[in-house]
Amino acid sequence: MNLFELFAKIDELDPESGERLSFYNRRHILKNGAKATALAALPTLFASVVNKAYGADLPTQTRGVLEYALTLEYLEADYYMKGVQSGIIPQNQREVFETISKHETAHVRLLEGALGLSADAKKPKFTYAAYPDVFTNYQTFLVVSQSFEDLGVRAYKNEAKNLMESPDLLQVALQIHAVEARHAAVVRSIRGQKGWIVGNGMENGMAPAVPAIYEGELNTEQGGVELVGKIAGQDKNTLSEGFDEPLGKDQVLSIAKSFLA
Repeated sequence: MNLFELFAKIDELDPESGERLSFYNRRHILKNGAKATALAALPTLFASVVNKAYGADLPTQTRGVLEYALTLEYLEADYYMKGVQSGIIPQNQREVFETISKHETAHVRLLEGALGLSADAKKPKFTYAAYPDVFTNYQTFLVVSQSFEDLGVRAYKNEAKNLMESPDLLQVALQIHAVEARHAAVVRSIRGQKGWIVGNGMENGMAPAVPAIYEGELNTEQGGVELVGKIAGQDKNTLSEGFDEPLGKDQVLSIAKSFLA
């Protein structure tokens, strides 16, 4: 569902929404999608669409996926807010992380709205004690940032199948998934790494902040086809790079819990 389709859906399900979002604001949002107007307006309007389409009760499986996704988005939003506030980000890269922070906050608001929650209603308290210099050492901040983004990409990918009963929400989840992947790529670029996961995350001899995030990434069997030996000149590492793997909910939550205060 792109922005034009979203506005059409809003008008269809909530005719009064036109009074809350003028034509001028629509043009402004479409022109400046990542700016403040979009971040403020779209989560609220999306919530209106969801509530009118599904009523008070989302399908149980769908609600479970959204609550799970919200936990991860709370973690990312909290992390980037604290990172931006810490002052450790170099001026020439500050805008990147300010923008990522805004994206994560928008994801939180959208998921809260879809679930019918008030802002930060269930936000957990987080701790980064395992990385005591994360907000004083920029390199540590980057490593943990990359780990969170790669985790989010793998988590959303695994849950897509569980949103099949709610295609509109599946579409939105995939749109968030794509943005998380772009976040991961830009952070990797800043660190001088490839934009995709290489092997088990041990790139350039550097251990990832959370090795468990990369479990299963060396897989070379796709769709029942083992690729090793089928493509000349490509080894196991190279072949595994071409396919990003999902990560199961239990594994993801186990990793996320290590950051809960």
